[in-house]
Amino acid sequence: MTANSNPSQGQNTTDFSMDDFAKALEQEQYDYHFNKGEVVKGKVFQHDSSGVYVDIGGKSPGFVPLSEAAWQSFTDVSEVLPLDEEFEFLIIKEQDSEGQVKLSRRQLYIDQAWDNLTEIQEKGKLVQVLVTGVNRGGVTGQIDGLRAFIPKSHLIEKENFDDLMDQTLPANVLQLDRAQNKIVLSQRNIAKSSAMAQLQENEVVQGKVVKLQPYGVFVDFGGVAGLLHVKQISGGHIDSVSHIFKVGDEVKVVVMEIDTVKNRISLSTKVLETYPGEFLEKRELVMENAEERWANHQAKKEES
Repeated sequence: MTANSNPSQGQNTTDFSMDDFAKALEQEQYDYHFNKGEVVKGKVFQHDSSGVYVDIGGKSPGFVPLSEAAWQSFTDVSEVLPLDEEFEFLIIKEQDSEGQVKLSRRQLYIDQAWDNLTEIQEKGKLVQVLVTGVNRGGVTGQIDGLRAFIPKSHLIEKENFDDLMDQTLPANVLQLDRAQNKIVLSQRNIAKSSAMAQLQENEVVQGKVVKLQPYGVFVDFGGVAGLLHVKQISGGHIDSVSHIFKVGDEVKVVVMEIDTVKNRISLSTKVLETYPGEFLEKRELVMENAEERWANHQAKKEES
């Protein structure tokens, strides 16, 4: 009898728990905290004359002003933010009293463009800049929506600037200042950057000895040179690199490291030896099957 003395009490408790759970879920749905600078995903569901409304799962939809819909110009916002499509957005203004946040595709794209340029600069790669303006000091241009400048002294073409208008030029990133929105480019080292881009670490390549130093030799690969340090020539004793190499010698080497920050390429022939000093004794043989030797070296390394 005791267990059934108040059956409604158990039922009420169950009803209350389920109802409370449903309310908690509803509350959770609207209890989002959107912070400025965060990236969110959302689906476009409405266009109007002032901007775009996006469902980002909050109490109110996010709003994208027309000026923040894209970095490039457009005639119809549906071209860049079509209905029922999902995109990532950057929060540029936190929730107002209605829970609405202001979003931007333009600023998100610009931030990503800066990140890409920083990575390109660190790796020493080339960028393609569209020339949009000329002046006596150089040319200005666009890279993924960012404004860049190439000084006259860093241009290949130094006279007929007008001929460069609307042309796409390859260049290196010389200086980046995100805080000042400053991008300076250079064409001085294009050949070197292109040559470096062709090289890969842990590969056998052939080059020409262009300089001898007491600490090693420099090997050129068509516009860029790497250092074959004396300690990386052979496991045998070396009195002088001039006893082994002369300028103009063709040599196969292994690219051990490419450091684009320090602009340095480290090479080795010692890793091709099957015993210390083999390169000094049987250089032609080592060069003849350098690729096979390196493949065997890597295979043994993986097994160990």
